[in-house]
Amino acid sequence: MIEIEVKIKVPDLKTTRQKLLDAGCEIIRDFYREWNALYDFADGRLTSRQEALRLRLAGKKAFITYKGQPQKSRSFKIREEFESEIKNIKDFKKILQKLGLRPVFEYRKKRMLLRSGRVKITLDESEVGCFLELEGKRSDIVRLAEKLGYSRQDFTKSDYVQMIMAKRQKDHSSSSD
Repeated sequence: MIEIEVKIKVPDLKTTRQKLLDAGCEIIRDFYREWNALYDFADGRLTSRQEALRLRLAGKKAFITYKGQPQKSRSFKIREEFESEIKNIKDFKKILQKLGLRPVFEYRKKRMLLRSGRVKITLDESEVGCFLELEGKRSDIVRLAEKLGYSRQDFTKSDYVQMIMAKRQKDHSSSSD
């Protein structure tokens, strides 16, 4: 499946949640905690190809997700994505290890799932701030963003891994000065 999405930095969760509800968005799942780990081989081949293998624990459910290389787009993050639920995360971690995959990056966030028509919406709080994520067809994303008072200039294609890595490197270098 091809995933098309954008992130929009927002001031806070409470105000944005209300803005989404006022715009007629439907809550699918209220706020919950999420843990994410990216896996790669020792030679870093997935990272070097801009691919990702993510293990996610969302509440009590676990998921494995493969994300392909980003496709060219000025405003949208577009990539192939396949996801499947995992029934036994402990055994699955052992399978990954036996295949030569190891965790290379971990992060957590607080997340809420919503929907507006065919657009999947997430409202996230992470160590790099609060973000609104819109996923669906480009025209639907743009239409909903405009309804919420945002334009393409507000869109970011960066993912949490990129943003968090940059923040952690910056924090690390300022603490070692």
